Amino acid sequence: MRTDPVTLQVLRNHLRAAAESMATTLYRTAHSTFVKETEDFTIQVLDAHGKTCAVPIDIGATWYPGVDYEQAMALVTEGYRPGDVCMTSDPYSGYLSTHTPDTNMWKPVFHEGEIIAFAGGHIHNVDVGGAVPASLSRTLTEVQQEGIRVPPAKLYREGVLDETLLRTIMANVRVPEQNWGDLKALVAAVNTGERRLLDLARRFGARTLVDGLADLLDYGEAQARAVLAGLPDGEYRFADYCDEDGVGGDPLRLNLTLRIKGDSAELDLTGTDPQTISSMNVPTGGHPRHSLILVGVYYVLSALSPKILLNFGTTRPFTCILPEGSVVNPLQPAAVGMRSLTCARLRSLVYGAFAQAAPERLPAASAGSSSIINLAAEDRRTGRRAIAAVAPIVGGAGGMPHRDGTDGSGADAAYLKNSPVEITESEAPVRVLRYGLMPDTGGPGTTRGGLATVLEFTTTAPEATVTARNRDRSIFQPWAILGGKPGAASSFTLNPGTPREHDLRNTDLLSITAGEVVRIVSPGGGGRGDPHRRDPAAVLADVRAGRLTEVAAERDYGVVLLDGAVDEARTAAVRAGRAARAGFDGGAARVAHEARWDADAYAALGEAVATVPAGWRGRLKRQLFAAVRAEPAKAPRAVIEAWMAEDVAYRRASGG
Repeated sequence: MRTDPVTLQVLRNHLRAAAESMATTLYRTAHSTFVKETEDFTIQVLDAHGKTCAVPIDIGATWYPGVDYEQAMALVTEGYRPGDVCMTSDPYSGYLSTHTPDTNMWKPVFHEGEIIAFAGGHIHNVDVGGAVPASLSRTLTEVQQEGIRVPPAKLYREGVLDETLLRTIMANVRVPEQNWGDLKALVAAVNTGERRLLDLARRFGARTLVDGLADLLDYGEAQARAVLAGLPDGEYRFADYCDEDGVGGDPLRLNLTLRIKGDSAELDLTGTDPQTISSMNVPTGGHPRHSLILVGVYYVLSALSPKILLNFGTTRPFTCILPEGSVVNPLQPAAVGMRSLTCARLRSLVYGAFAQAAPERLPAASAGSSSIINLAAEDRRTGRRAIAAVAPIVGGAGGMPHRDGTDGSGADAAYLKNSPVEITESEAPVRVLRYGLMPDTGGPGTTRGGLATVLEFTTTAPEATVTARNRDRSIFQPWAILGGKPGAASSFTLNPGTPREHDLRNTDLLSITAGEVVRIVSPGGGGRGDPHRRDPAAVLADVRAGRLTEVAAERDYGVVLLDGAVDEARTAAVRAGRAARAGFDGGAARVAHEARWDADAYAALGEAVATVPAGWRGRLKRQLFAAVRAEPAKAPRAVIEAWMAEDVAYRRASGG
């Protein structure tokens, strides 16, 4: 190590402070609710190679502490000069921005003519044009439908704004003044980062700063390796499912084999479904340490070692195998706008594998779904079209080893702050009718899962478009471990409790008229441990707090209440008559699906789709699922092999 331990710790604190100054600048100067309230943005202090060395801890999104800018930076072929500010929003150029609404930006920090670091970050724009308001929907099938893409380019050259690039961007978005306001806020953030880094170079010396950045990466790596070394070597297999691979589609399976050996680990996603014909693909370019794949790893490491340093070095002990043409490594022009839905399931996937290695130290599944509700309509108060984020609807965290899961704020999406109702109603023609926690939704367990969130709203506009991206977990519930029960499934309902009630399931795009009511309920977190071992006093406290009904107290926990108190005799009798619970519980839908689609069926599916080009695989998968449904009496492998043989024969006969 080039830096002495005391100086390194001082630099670590200064760099975190620099990152938080950047984040605060962005947060305080942004225009859109999505950035200034929801905090869907990130900030990074990068070394001269584009590796993340420091991030803010208490502000912004938590997805990208190990993000790698290097590949995208190299695509700016004209070189870097002082005052340059670069940006990209193209998911397929350098695999830095991961869907079109994400604008990544970076600025080189020069000291005596040499780049010593970069200041970087990203914002999520509410709208970047494309086929639908807010730009994102599972109904889209190619990236060109998802809004304007900007390959890595200079927004500022030596401090001078590229007006042509800016006009091109603004001409392709629905609320240009909002986008430009957020872009300026991000420029202000990277400028703040440049100033803070130059201050550190003057204070400690440029060489000490550069060495310190490198040593922080090594320190992050050493801490991650220490955590892995404390886990048992082995091969741990886990699968998890998104409800559908598109609106009205089939289950989307993610498959992971986690191999831990000493102080390193391999995450092999072989067996994961092929790239989809919807926008749920995750663009990674096959990067062996892509941050989107490793978000779950960051959370696991933080749970096992709460003071761990998160940066690109943290990712070095991990190697990801991402099959080309799969949903985790799609080829152009696959749509990728809803990649965050699949990423939520990737986090659950990683938790599930690591929970087998350290079941006594890790929680059950969190909600795994964070629906982002946007509304687009003409606001009659202003006469202007408004596009606003109504709220992120985040579910509960999974039951933990030491306490219940957090209500309404699942660990894998807790960074998404709720938008104040007053702000939402002032910026868009929307009226919020109900916003709170939904009783009886946390997965029962010795430590229960966190409760779901419920939101009901209507519009005052004659007609409005609602997008509800990331809708999921209405079929496959958040799973439980060690005898717990799954968290409640999510729901999405139009005009609930009326003759016009309609179950929207995982629809993510709909039109409503004035007075119609939309209700969305997130999933609850999974339970951990046998619920019949939960302290009856804790069950009573949940009932008194409105988290649990008396019916659910007896049904799920075997706790009988009488006159507002625990009936100890009847509780003991009810619990004595129930079998002890242990092990994993993925819910009834998962059990039913895997009874038909077992390991052999998925192996046959993988063999079949491997015979066609990547762009064809999503449609072939749907055809094969339909064929298997049509012949319930036959084994899926037999159906798939017969279908493929007939299809090949037809193609040969027709000259295809």
